[in-house]
Amino acid sequence: MSRLTHIDDQGRARMVDVSDKPATAREAVATGLVRMDAATRDLALSGDAKKGDVRAVAEIAGVMAAKRTADLIPLCHPLALSKVEVSVTPHDDGLAVTARVKTTGPTGVEMEALTAVSVACLTIYDMLKAADKGMVIDAVRLEEKTGGRSGEWKRLHTL
Repeated sequence: MSRLTHIDDQGRARMVDVSDKPATAREAVATGLVRMDAATRDLALSGDAKKGDVRAVAEIAGVMAAKRTADLIPLCHPLALSKVEVSVTPHDDGLAVTARVKTTGPTGVEMEALTAVSVACLTIYDMLKAADKGMVIDAVRLEEKTGGRSGEWKRLHTL
C-alpha cells in the first residue's frame, strides 16, 4: 500500500475514502506574505488604492476561496466549514495574510486554509499591481493543524 493517501496500489490518483473516519473537531492555520515596497504597503493600508480597500477585499476573497477549495483542488473533499477567518496585516516587508479554518468532520482543513491564504495573496497582488508589479507572493505555508488521527502539528518557526 502506498504511503501517499491519494495514490492507490497501482499508482493511480484517487480521492481518499473517509466514510469510516469519525467526525472530529479540526482546525488549520496557514500564513503567507506579499512582499512589496513600503510605499505600496502604505497605499494598501490607507484604503486609497485605485481598486478600493485592499485588505477588506482580500479577506473576503480568502473566505470565498476556502469555501470553494474542493472545486479547485481535484482530490479534496467538499467540507461544511464552521469558521473561516482571514486577516491581512502590515508586515515589515509588505502585507501578511493569516487564515484560520475550522470544521467538524472526517478530514482536515489544511487545504482550505492554504487556499484561503493563496487567493487572498493573489487578490492583494491584483489590487496593487498598477502601483507595484514587482511584488512577490512568498512563504505560503501551513502553520498548525489540530484534530484527526494525526493529532496536533505546529510549525516551529513562523513568519
